[in-house]
Amino acid sequence: MAEVINMPRLSDTMEEGTVAAWLKKVGDKIQEGDILAEIETDKATMEFESFHEGTLLYIGIQEGETTKVDELLAIIGEEGEDISDLIAGGSSDKKEEKSEAKASEEMSSNDAEETSGNDDLPEGVIVVTMPRLSDTMEEGTVATWLKKVGDNVEEGDILAEIETDKATMEFESFQSGTLLFIGLDEGESAKVDSLLAIIGPKGTDVSGIAKNFKTGGSDKKAAAPQKEATKPLVKEASSSVSTSTSSSSSSSDSSRVFVSPLAKKIAEEKGINLAQVKGSGENGRIIKRDIENYTPEVIAAPTAVGQVATSGKEDFEEKPNSQMRKVIAKRLAESKFTAPHYYLNVEFDMDNAIAFREQVNAIPDTKISFNDMVVKACALALKQHPQVNSQWFADKMRLNHHVHVGVAVAVEDGLVVPVVKFANELSLSQIGAAVKDFAGRSRSKKLTPQEMEGSTFTVSNLGMFGIESFTSIINQPNSAILSVGAIVEKPVVKNGQIVVGQTMKLSLACDHRTVDGATGAQFLQTLKGYIENPVSMLI
Repeated sequence: MAEVINMPRLSDTMEEGTVAAWLKKVGDKIQEGDILAEIETDKATMEFESFHEGTLLYIGIQEGETTKVDELLAIIGEEGEDISDLIAGGSSDKKEEKSEAKASEEMSSNDAEETSGNDDLPEGVIVVTMPRLSDTMEEGTVATWLKKVGDNVEEGDILAEIETDKATMEFESFQSGTLLFIGLDEGESAKVDSLLAIIGPKGTDVSGIAKNFKTGGSDKKAAAPQKEATKPLVKEASSSVSTSTSSSSSSSDSSRVFVSPLAKKIAEEKGINLAQVKGSGENGRIIKRDIENYTPEVIAAPTAVGQVATSGKEDFEEKPNSQMRKVIAKRLAESKFTAPHYYLNVEFDMDNAIAFREQVNAIPDTKISFNDMVVKACALALKQHPQVNSQWFADKMRLNHHVHVGVAVAVEDGLVVPVVKFANELSLSQIGAAVKDFAGRSRSKKLTPQEMEGSTFTVSNLGMFGIESFTSIINQPNSAILSVGAIVEKPVVKNGQIVVGQTMKLSLACDHRTVDGATGAQFLQTLKGYIENPVSMLI
């Protein structure tokens, strides 16, 4: 089914956009995440990526042409699909859209009156709302403010780090002025388009704007109280500039510690005193690796309040659900209760795999894990069994001929699934390097949304935790997920003799709508051939 792509709103003040350049032409194949065009907004020229796969069937705005936000930009669908109704509909609706736009402007004018309490916003004042930083983002959490009320803000400055359902991302200002108001404290959440901050000329009274701000999907934070309008929000030592420094307790000049925002956040999570950390960055700046490699002095750690329950007394603590945890809960529940899961369990002989890995890792500057071998074996097997590499839609089934393997990585707030793209085309060492990089950046929340999208199959490995076997919930829209257990030494029968062997249990969870039992079993037979004879993966 064809998808209509409209002119996106790429900044909070954007009303229309100009196509600076098309990077795809009609007839080209489009993959999710491909850059379709460069769009010139009122602030900058930005890349616009596709959230759909298919063939580019129609381009509605030529290079150099300008149109309003939400006007027809392009259509993506299946090759040869009839889209005349969509094109005609887009054209015939122009007048109607213009009249709607006019009405919308009038409504916006009324909203502005409600928002400010006056006919218009004061001159130079800009309301900054919670941005949509990923295609699936519905609400965001302020992880860190890098500016405080009263600070001067330049266009391009990083205002805050926003935690989405997928990652923690820097949010930059598209305006210059003074930060007059902050609507969300660090750690608080709000829906997309809720009041985040107000920027304008120094000394402007914006209490009425903050008090009366409304948004279509407003929640308890949408109408932010004015308590913070003149009072600095952040705690001592939390103000920082994204590219250089942040203030803290002490350093060599007894007044400043130079630290990156990410390093500061990790230090706070680990309870590390920045004054005791020596920075290895430019001008002694403390960076992420300094925190990760920091070894504290041998001092008894303070006991956390409430961690030890008094005998005979009920005790607990409550922890707010993070954005990631909320989305994980929602999506796994949808998957479990909409996809008819069934499970196929196997046990593989790992003797050859162990010997193969030892030989490969004996090569200088080369190191692979068993998980890397499983990912590679799955990728090769999926090419032979596209039914397992498929996706289910209400009116069709998509058999993917490319292989993008998602690798589940445990993080503090739950689980993320970075994607090793075209895994069947990568060597074992390339897969190992990619997975190691993803795992490191997953735990510091520095993966981009694009790195966690587009998987066609998923591998979840708990073997390193000593788990012998388990089952997983399918990571939709995938049709299957492989659960990998630990390698266990046990008695096995070989050539009629009981000998000591090494085995590994795996469980394949399948969506019965797309993968029949025999299909899943054939996939596991192919996978067995690669894992029990790993040299075949090199041929």
